[in-house]
Amino acid sequence: MTRPLAVLAFSGGMDSTTLAAQYDAEGYALLLLSFDYGQRHARELESARAVAVHFGAEHHVVDLAAVGRLMPGSALTDPSVDVPDGHYAEESMRVTVVPNRNAIMANVAVGIASARQAAVVALGIHAGDHAVYPDCRPEFVDALRSCVACALDGLHTPRVEAPFVHRSKSEIATLADTLGAPLHLSWSCYRGGARHCGTCGTCTERREAFAEAGLDDPTEYEEVER
Repeated sequence: MTRPLAVLAFSGGMDSTTLAAQYDAEGYALLLLSFDYGQRHARELESARAVAVHFGAEHHVVDLAAVGRLMPGSALTDPSVDVPDGHYAEESMRVTVVPNRNAIMANVAVGIASARQAAVVALGIHAGDHAVYPDCRPEFVDALRSCVACALDGLHTPRVEAPFVHRSKSEIATLADTLGAPLHLSWSCYRGGARHCGTCGTCTERREAFAEAGLDDPTEYEEVER
């Protein structure tokens, strides 16, 4: 029997790797879409490829680098803006916003999913992102579903799912452990060195998630004082 297809917006990070493990466990074939949006490093794309190999999943990197070059001012795409240290709750983290990034990626994924007759488009956004990123909130997911229904009226329309949108990062860590997700292959750090820096917002959140879940953290950190 042919497995239904799930198209995932896939960064290669902790959340999307757990998302892939969940849909794989549920019996879906996986089409993982990573995005080169002109981010300051390619380390996450290397991890995305490694995770895709782990699952035996179809994997593509969508080139949006030209779009990223037209959106200066974010620490994720503009080398003149320093990546801040600290927690996502801090005001300084606003410089990590790439305007409308998830909406752009999600709509690309939806178009591909429709053409491929996929059952579902899945996003790995979670509750810890709500404070900083508007396109990670439940309201955005609801609006995206409405947009998809209009844009694909009369065409194949995949379901849009965001199963972690009300889950904390520690809950995702626990789920990953239960599913055996290969988080040792995943990459979260915004700086993109040889190892996770351990101090940027996403590293801080990653470390806290494993600690709060009471799980061993497989991540190698630089442990550099900044």
